[in-house]
Amino acid sequence: MTNTIFLALGAVTPPTRLDPVQLFMDADIIVKAVIAGLVLASIWTWTIIVSFSLRIAAARRKSEKFEREVWEADDFDHMMNQKGARDNPAARVVGAAMGEWRRSTKGGVKDREGLRQRLAGAMGGQVATEADELANRLNFLATVGSVAPFVGLFGTVWGIMNSFFQIGSQANSSLAVVAPGISEALFATAIGLFAAIPAVIAYNRFSHSVNAFEAKLQRFADKFHAGLSRQLETL
Repeated sequence: MTNTIFLALGAVTPPTRLDPVQLFMDADIIVKAVIAGLVLASIWTWTIIVSFSLRIAAARRKSEKFEREVWEADDFDHMMNQKGARDNPAARVVGAAMGEWRRSTKGGVKDREGLRQRLAGAMGGQVATEADELANRLNFLATVGSVAPFVGLFGTVWGIMNSFFQIGSQANSSLAVVAPGISEALFATAIGLFAAIPAVIAYNRFSHSVNAFEAKLQRFADKFHAGLSRQLETL
């Protein structure tokens, strides 16, 4: 009989490792809501990371190809009519310049310096627009990176408060009473860091990439502006 009791007791063994799913299922409803929100933020963060990486790589590749074609083209107008300005940042910068050129030279050139300034403004504005469109979704990464740890901390504080409430309601300060609640509470902080760390790293890296791409596009715009200025001297 005694052996049977010991076997029955031995069958109920404590867990040997953390089970995140079980921690979530056992957590308080507030802690569950915090963890669920942080997990969704983390999923959206990784979606932005992957999509932005693909997008900026494609923008670089298409812009570099277009720039080579511009400097190698014998008939620039024919090339622009064939390529157009769709889905190509460098082409849209050139398109902005050519649109201003056609409008300003339609009735003859009366103010060459004014035209140079308008061309520079048109291309500079388009370069800024391209950079803004690339960086549009990066603000979410910055928000997650700065807010997620505090959201996780809120879940932790709530879970610890709940554990102390259990101590008072059961009049028992045993570690076995408070340990599960504290584990669930700390799990919220861990999820907050899990969401925040990749967001901060990606935001810093992608911000640098956008700035570098904008600078490269601006250098191309300056070279193209110089070519238009030389052509303007012949009119």
